[in-house]
Amino acid sequence: MPKAKTKTTKKKEVEKIEVKKESPERYLEAVGRRKESVARIRLFTKKSSDAFPEDKGLISVNQKSYQDYFKDPFLQNTVESPLRKLKSLDRFKGSILVKGGGLTGQAEASRLGISRALILFDANYRKKLKKFGYLTQDSRIKERRKYGLKKARKAPQWAKR
Repeated sequence: MPKAKTKTTKKKEVEKIEVKKESPERYLEAVGRRKESVARIRLFTKKSSDAFPEDKGLISVNQKSYQDYFKDPFLQNTVESPLRKLKSLDRFKGSILVKGGGLTGQAEASRLGISRALILFDANYRKKLKKFGYLTQDSRIKERRKYGLKKARKAPQWAKR
């Protein structure tokens, strides 16, 4: 005998969630690109009364400290170089979201994004950052493969007979 289907309805309890209405932190947003990498930067400014905790890193990359994300000291230096050149490493904290490419491309995309965000903060920084070459987007990308070739430029081995 087939079982009779019964409809049961469950009462959904509505929970009241208290939302704290705090003033959201203000930030500057910029995008940096390099090869296949795209870095979205949010740069938070430090108020005179605020004190950032002397943490491992004030810059976070994909929810990690930039020192944990970029293990190579050269890449760490690449990311923090715009702030270091302006002597304002402790004046800002940043949140970076990177996608695509390799670690070097991501680090250089982050450097470009941080530089662009710093210009939004103060237009006078532009001259210094331009001098160090941090505002120039590196436009080199991988060349496409051509028909009849093994790679972009590598030809198959030539045989006389």
